[in-house]
Amino acid sequence: MSATQTQNHSRCCIVGGGPAGMMLGLLLARAGVPVSVLEKHGDFLRDFRGDTVHPSTLAILDEIGLRDRFDKLPQRRVDHLAGIVAGREQQIVDFRGLKPYDYLALVPQWDFLDMLADAGRRLSTFDLRMQHAATGLIEEGGRVVGVRVKSPQADYELRADLVVACDGRHSTLRDAAGLKAREYGAPMDVLWFRMPRSESDPQDTFGIVDRGHMMVMLNRDDYWQIAFLVPKGSDAALRARSIDALRETVVQLAPFLADRRGAIESWDKVSTLSVQVDRLERWHKPGLLLIGDAAHAMSPIGGVGINLAIQDAVAAANALAQPLRDGRAIDESVLAAIQRRREWPVKVVQRIQIAIQKRLISRVLETSGEAPRVPALLRFLFRFRAIRHRPARLFGYGLRQEHVHTPASRSLDAGICLHGASH
Repeated sequence: MSATQTQNHSRCCIVGGGPAGMMLGLLLARAGVPVSVLEKHGDFLRDFRGDTVHPSTLAILDEIGLRDRFDKLPQRRVDHLAGIVAGREQQIVDFRGLKPYDYLALVPQWDFLDMLADAGRRLSTFDLRMQHAATGLIEEGGRVVGVRVKSPQADYELRADLVVACDGRHSTLRDAAGLKAREYGAPMDVLWFRMPRSESDPQDTFGIVDRGHMMVMLNRDDYWQIAFLVPKGSDAALRARSIDALRETVVQLAPFLADRRGAIESWDKVSTLSVQVDRLERWHKPGLLLIGDAAHAMSPIGGVGINLAIQDAVAAANALAQPLRDGRAIDESVLAAIQRRREWPVKVVQRIQIAIQKRLISRVLETSGEAPRVPALLRFLFRFRAIRHRPARLFGYGLRQEHVHTPASRSLDAGICLHGASH
């Protein structure tokens, strides 16, 4: 696009190159719909983004012919999850024996998004614009008809028959549209950092719960990716203290890290995720649809954010591909139907997350005296794999699992290996 170009047109403009935006763009493009995906950054290299790819997403990758490419990405497969509560190990989640996928994959999100982008670039209908940030909506006659865009070359207007906002929990387009979200709150924020891993360390990915502290350790082969939970809003006070306080607490929870405590060099090496849980009352207005975190910010509990966003994208593509390809106007009733389909599973998962936040996380973070414990009945029940399968199915496969119903257009570029599967 030249620096003097100030306006162009797309059948569908997707704002945000995260999991929802990239998957929706790819599915629509492979169905023959010209799409433009706007991503404000120059690449996908941002650390400590969600990177758990669940069975529900593995199924989608299978259906569009990308599983082989995905399997070649650097990843660690996790087939069970345990917790260490006051020094006592407790198995909680078990994927083993589930079909067709008996694991979840830990994959750097930038590798996952690069894979989707590379697949999209093979299609003439896919237009990915990096370093192009949507700054506002264009509305005419009560309908969204495009977005204003800031790019390194020039600011311009991109007109579109439909705009889909996938620009995350701090969505610019959500604010521009004046759509209201219901806030559910969260008792914690999360400090993310890395520590080197030794071969003598535990092999599992697990959580640690002890007096006043909670920490999740993700095994990334040569390093631990650590999520350290802190009370909501306490980040500034913690950072005013010496980094030694964090180091000593981490070693207290995971003594095998004692010889590497210095790896947390300073607070500059620690990122903070401000946890929020919310959901839009209305995910759409004429000419505009919001999905993924832009429509419903999820708690990190269960690592479901990426996977719910991708389920949203698949449902949206199934509903939108045919009318967009045919050149028909997208009636708001179609957008409302997408919300109705996806809102129920989001509500259920959020209710479970909120219950865990209130009944477990709040109590642990607010209490530094009495050691936490798993009730005897739960310890007994978790001895059975069938019980441990239940959270694995809920978070791994989800509710109202989506499947791709948008077969690849026969008019796509020759040699494209993406294919569809009928369901």
